[in-house]
Amino acid sequence: MSTTGSRTATLRSLLKADGIIVAPGAFNAFSAKIIEQAGFPVVYLTGYGASANLLGAPDFGLLTLTEMADHAARMAQAVGVPVVADGDTGYGNAVNVRRTIAEYERAGVAAIQLEDQLHPKRCGHMEGKEIIPAGEMVQKLRAAVDARKDPDFVIIARTDARALVGMDEAIRRARMYLDAGADVIFVESPQSREELAKVAKEIKAPLLANMIEHGKTPLLSAAELQDLGYKLVIFPLATLYMAAKAVQDCARVLKQTGTTGSLIPRMLPFHQFNEMVGLPLYRQIEDKYRS
Repeated sequence: MSTTGSRTATLRSLLKADGIIVAPGAFNAFSAKIIEQAGFPVVYLTGYGASANLLGAPDFGLLTLTEMADHAARMAQAVGVPVVADGDTGYGNAVNVRRTIAEYERAGVAAIQLEDQLHPKRCGHMEGKEIIPAGEMVQKLRAAVDARKDPDFVIIARTDARALVGMDEAIRRARMYLDAGADVIFVESPQSREELAKVAKEIKAPLLANMIEHGKTPLLSAAELQDLGYKLVIFPLATLYMAAKAVQDCARVLKQTGTTGSLIPRMLPFHQFNEMVGLPLYRQIEDKYRS
C-alpha cells in the first residue's frame, strides 16, 4: 500500500497530468475499497455519506473533527489510492483549521476540502445555508496553508455563495481563495451548464465539479466537464444512494416473504465478498505466524 507522502505526490501528479480525474464518493472503508478495485485513481470521502454511515443522520454539521478524522484514517488505511476528504468548515475558526489540517494529514488523506459556510453547515444542495464573510474564509485558508507539513497535501477551497448571493460573488470569492493559497477551487451548486462554463472561463485554476443526482447542478459526464475545463469531478453520493436502495429492497423482501432466496442472484457470493475484503491475504499472514 502506498504511503501518505507518495499518495499526496500522486494526487499532485494527477492534477498536473492531462485528463479529468473522476473520484467517486465513498461513505466508509469498504465502499472506498470497492471504488479502488473498480480502477478509479482517487476516492472522495463524502461528509454527507459519513454522517449517514456513522450517525444515520443528515449532513447538518453533526460530526466532529475527531469523528471525521478517525473515519478518514480508516478509509485511507483501506486503500492505496489518494483519498480526498471533506473537511466541512474546518470545524471552527482559523485556529481550529490549523488543528484540522494536522489531524487530516495524520489520518493519511491526500487532500482536504474546506468550505465557506457558517458552522454548523449543511449539504451544499440543501436549503437554509449561510456563509461567512469572504475575508474570514481567506484567513482560514491562509491558516490551512501555514499548517500543512507535507507541501504536496492538497487544499481544496469551496464556496457556497452561488446559492445565496449569486454567481458573480461566488467567482469573486473563488479568486480570493486561490490568492490565499488554495490548490483547487470548488464552486458549489452552479445551476446550469452555462454557469458551469462561466466558472471554468472566469477562474484559472484546477477546478472541481460536484455531480449529485437530483441536485441543483445538471448531471454532466466526466468527458463533458473536461471539455468545459474542469480537472476533478466527484460523484459523492451515487454509491451511498445505490447501497441504500439495495438494503431497503432487501429489508422489504425479507419482511414480506420471510426469506432472502429471491434476492440471491442480486447478491455477491460468500467467497467473492471474502476475497473483496482481502481474506486470502489475512490467511497468508496467519499461516506465516502459525506455530
